[in-house]
Amino acid sequence: MIVVDILLAGGCDTVGRAHGVLGAGGVVLLPTDTVYGLAVSPDHDNAIDRLFALKQRPRQRNLPVMVDSPARLVPLGVRVGEEARRLLESDLMPGPLTVVLGFGHEGPCSWLEGRHEVAVRIPADPFMLDLLHAAGPLLVTSANLHGLPTMQTVADILLQLEHEPALAVDGGRREGVPSSLVNCAAEPPVIEREGIVSQSRIMEILG
Repeated sequence: MIVVDILLAGGCDTVGRAHGVLGAGGVVLLPTDTVYGLAVSPDHDNAIDRLFALKQRPRQRNLPVMVDSPARLVPLGVRVGEEARRLLESDLMPGPLTVVLGFGHEGPCSWLEGRHEVAVRIPADPFMLDLLHAAGPLLVTSANLHGLPTMQTVADILLQLEHEPALAVDGGRREGVPSSLVNCAAEPPVIEREGIVSQSRIMEILG
């Protein structure tokens, strides 16, 4: 098993420690409301490189973004159409829903340059929301080797990974069911993955 510092999500300074590691360019294993994720700050290209290597993820597969509120989306340069607005303002947010957004006329912010769209999520997990509030938007992807399922515990995830994150935060077992994914950059929106949230519930909100 990989030897790595492991903190409890409910620890008194876990948010501060994780924030510090991310700010220093480290990769952190974190609990979300669905599966465990690997997170990096978008301000550190080397950290992004390490995340791709740790997961063995193809570079053409862009990383999703997590934020703590819809207000954080404005500086990203995204375009929030009517359908996306309904989802972001629904009772599914924060929650297990990923929304793909295109960009407005001004284009994306500097660290999203070259992309035509970005997948964003607001997780319903107290620890993650506190960390995102402190750190700002983070690049977060599921904590598994590319093509393999995401394990449910920190110990099993560290056994699967071939390289170590700089820090792991243990939030207990996660059920391993991913978020549902709706592409609102497409017209009309397309449900590209049905996870925890059912297709019928998403369609009800989209109207």
